[in-house]
Amino acid sequence: MPHTADRAGTAADRALRGASAKTFRPDIEGLRAVAVMAVVLFHADLPGLGGGFVGVDIFFVISGFLITGLLWREAGASGSVRLRNFYGARARRLLPASATVGVVTMVASAFLLPPLQVRSVSIDGITSALYVSNYRFITSGVKYFGKQGVLSPSPFQHYWSLGVEEQFYLVWPILIIGTAWLIRRARKLSDKSEAFTSVRPYLIVLTLVAVVSFALSMLFTYLLPPIAFFSLPTRAWQLAAGGLVALTAVAWRRLSARSAAMVGWTGLALIAIACTCLTGATPFPGTAALLPTLGAVLVIGAGCAHPDSGCGRLLGLAPMGAIGRLSYSLYLWHWPVLVLLPAWVGHPVGLPIKLVAVAVCIVLSVLTLRFIENPLRFAPSIRDSARASLGLGAGVTAVAVAVGVAALLWVPVPEGHGPEAGQKVIDVEPVPPGASIAEYDAAVQDIFGQVQAIVAESADREVVPSNLRPSISAAGGEQFGMLDHGCLRILPFDSELPECAVGDLDSTTTVALIGDSRAAMLNPAFQQAAEQRHWRLEKMSKAACPIVDLPLTSQLNDWAEEIQRCAQWRTRVVKRLLKERPQLVVISSSRAYDANGAHVLTPGLKMFDEAWINGLTDLVRQLRDVGSRVLVLSQSPEPPPVPLCLSGHLDHATACSAKPPSQHGIDVESAAVSAAGGQFVDTSALFCAGEHCPVIVGDMMVYFDAGHLTREYSRFLTPAMGALVDRALAGG
Repeated sequence: MPHTADRAGTAADRALRGASAKTFRPDIEGLRAVAVMAVVLFHADLPGLGGGFVGVDIFFVISGFLITGLLWREAGASGSVRLRNFYGARARRLLPASATVGVVTMVASAFLLPPLQVRSVSIDGITSALYVSNYRFITSGVKYFGKQGVLSPSPFQHYWSLGVEEQFYLVWPILIIGTAWLIRRARKLSDKSEAFTSVRPYLIVLTLVAVVSFALSMLFTYLLPPIAFFSLPTRAWQLAAGGLVALTAVAWRRLSARSAAMVGWTGLALIAIACTCLTGATPFPGTAALLPTLGAVLVIGAGCAHPDSGCGRLLGLAPMGAIGRLSYSLYLWHWPVLVLLPAWVGHPVGLPIKLVAVAVCIVLSVLTLRFIENPLRFAPSIRDSARASLGLGAGVTAVAVAVGVAALLWVPVPEGHGPEAGQKVIDVEPVPPGASIAEYDAAVQDIFGQVQAIVAESADREVVPSNLRPSISAAGGEQFGMLDHGCLRILPFDSELPECAVGDLDSTTTVALIGDSRAAMLNPAFQQAAEQRHWRLEKMSKAACPIVDLPLTSQLNDWAEEIQRCAQWRTRVVKRLLKERPQLVVISSSRAYDANGAHVLTPGLKMFDEAWINGLTDLVRQLRDVGSRVLVLSQSPEPPPVPLCLSGHLDHATACSAKPPSQHGIDVESAAVSAAGGQFVDTSALFCAGEHCPVIVGDMMVYFDAGHLTREYSRFLTPAMGALVDRALAGG
């Protein structure tokens, strides 16, 4: 027999089901309009709307509220959730429109985008059709706020949020059923519906989901922003927030009209603040996502009590409702249109044209709603059959996947078709033993001058040569070669420092090459030089880890370090160097680190900040104190992803050129290294001629991605690296 408290809870929960009764909420339709227009106008680069991307966060809260309310009503009425009906309804509602837009986007991309990018976009389209594109973007290292330069971002990038929602739809009803099963087992209930007489256990479960998810979001916003931004585990707290509103609707209904109005307007104000005050440089989601999430919670909660008053009156206006009804289709159409438009017209477009494109998207959305969404959603033969609904979803998904596969097979592999380029060779005059510093300097200047002339000769080349090494299609395999049999450490939780010595292992001259992947990319050059000059070369590198000691400024930094183990790896490197005292230590590194540590993907990076310069100075002094000479190489250029870019610019290769590294960074590092007793070399002449840094030099592709050297170009630089080491070892 239930306790009195349980009976009281049961009465409240019956009231909850009444409060959650399926009634149309014009204020929620209007909130959808706010969310979609925020996202669309943000992507159109409307000034003053730097945080419009939070519209997606609002959608998450709305979805959590509506789906949780729907599931709770069904569970309370029938004692369970009919999964086939639930999944069928979601498939009927969402999949036809998304598959239609996906097919159109893949076909348009095949004609408008560079061939290599088409292959990537086709995979994006396939994973989007399967609603797992958010994890595809995580593994691809996509930066939601990144500027792509000459390359367009993926026209499927916005499908990430649909993946999060579909994954939520898959998991949440199963979680409810599992919770109900545990309740029946614990209370030994025979009637299924009795597991839903109290909302408290479900509130506890949903609260736990929210707390754990928010903690993960906080951690990964700092550590690995793509995971924080794109994944369900780090976004589930926002969906759970909406669900908590649905399960506490009775409490919200107790608000007076005046209180509800204050709550609703406060929520709308928080959303407005988020849209106008946040920017792409804001670490997100993290704590910043609380603004739109709490705002949406307050608006929806206030509407549970008085949906037609306060901000609900504004949100319930007919124009807001009209946009709200189009919100799903408009969200689907806006991004591929805005992304593919510049490729179609052949140049970037400004705000007026983008706003015209938004108007076109609204028309496309009306047509999609009228001829695809509503007919399939409300057709009795489909609506009344879970099997037909699921079959429809499976069918349109299969079509979208098939189109993606066809695009992968149809798009040709791009290769250069220009005249063959001659193989470039650097003439080297060995410096005799015992030569003066001036002679070593002259050798370095001569080799740098030869490379500079070769680079300048290639700077204006437009047509990609047919004998390009590596070929455009083969460049992707270069990254595996850079791993160098495990000498480049790449995994989290790995601070090991293997013995990676090459050259003359018995030599009395030891040279150590240390840093991150920008050191590893020079291994072929230094290894050849070591073999030619009979040095012992030791290679020590770990990807995405700063070689200088940067401060851990918060608990989040500590957590990140537990995963990356950069500090532990760096400590082992320094200990080995201080113990072995090599004649020369060469430092080569990305400068994508600041006072917060290794944050290659974090918005707001401050390169060459005080922490970096101080850390570099300290490292040079440590090594000089034990007698090792230190040579620091300047930052190398950072072009757009070169193979992708060249595949779309076979006759205009200069469009892929990079800009020279920061002169400010070169100046401040040079001064700091010299003051600490080291030698600093500006390597810009090895890559750039004036303000242009070509991505093809002679018959060689210089970079295999957005900044790492190909093995061919690294080996080409062997004489330059050898001469620099000779000069550094000679002292002076």
